[in-house]
Amino acid sequence: MNSCTKRSFLLWGAGTLAAGLTACSKSERAPAPTATDTAGATASHKALKLAFITIGAGEFWKIAAAGVHAYEREAKVQVDIKMPPTSAAAEQNAYLEDLMSQGYDAIALSVIAPNDQVGILNRVAEKAKLITFDSDAPKSNRLLYIGTNNYEAGKTLGAQIVKLLPNGGEMAVFVGSLAADNAQQRFKGIEDVVTPAKIKIVDRREDGGDRGKSRANVEDVLNAHHDLGLVAGLYSYNGSQIASALEGPKKGKVKAAVFDEEDGTLAGIEAGSIDCTAVQKPYEFGYLASKWMHLLATKPDAIKTIPANKTIDTGVEIIDKTNVAAFKAKLAELRK
Repeated sequence: MNSCTKRSFLLWGAGTLAAGLTACSKSERAPAPTATDTAGATASHKALKLAFITIGAGEFWKIAAAGVHAYEREAKVQVDIKMPPTSAAAEQNAYLEDLMSQGYDAIALSVIAPNDQVGILNRVAEKAKLITFDSDAPKSNRLLYIGTNNYEAGKTLGAQIVKLLPNGGEMAVFVGSLAADNAQQRFKGIEDVVTPAKIKIVDRREDGGDRGKSRANVEDVLNAHHDLGLVAGLYSYNGSQIASALEGPKKGKVKAAVFDEEDGTLAGIEAGSIDCTAVQKPYEFGYLASKWMHLLATKPDAIKTIPANKTIDTGVEIIDKTNVAAFKAKLAELRK
């Protein structure tokens, strides 16, 4: 990451950098929780330090931040939110080094490069309770992953692609980085479903989190593959860039299946340039990650309640022209 209640659908729902790190943190820290706090945490005289680090910035992560804030209000704790300006592992590592030096108790992280970051993640895990969300690092010593089962999500979107190209054909895939675990798993899920349906992935492009490059990639591929039947975007911003690139002569002629719920993506569904999107539950990422950080940092026995597979799957939902209006209404309520 539904019923009619607000709560239920919400749960579906070294220089410049150093200065940026300071600016991203809140100026005051809440006191440590007492035994009467809603999470049932044990009393402590030490100020509790919790941090939630995203894989970048954007509307998707603002929704996740809303989930964080909901838990802050509920449990009377503070969670410092860090949103790296770009999807660069080195930038994210700088946040981790900074937090370790400050003695944070628990850190939740959406991992940019799982294999390359195992070393620093394990160092973090020696000093703090470490959990991952959205993009996992299963080879690390993290305690828990919260978020989409990205392989299954890829299969779900793959099934929609098969419906859009019932006679097979060619498709291309766009993403920020295929080094990220979530991207790899989504790609694999799509590939495993579309290949038996005689749909060939003829191109795949990475943009490194650069939206301008993201759109340029789509335009380049459209010009290079004249028989292309469908384009797929694996990251949240890819959808809006695909929608923009498909406006005009290509609209309706090339199908599009994407991930997440950026405004440009939803507008593209309404306009007919995007056929469907698999939406995750970022609000739940924020809420559950905050709750688990709090529990693990303050209640020793909480580690025994982590699922055996060390995963909490929040699932996805397919949004298309039939339900986009209702979904936008829910999203508007959440953004309040």
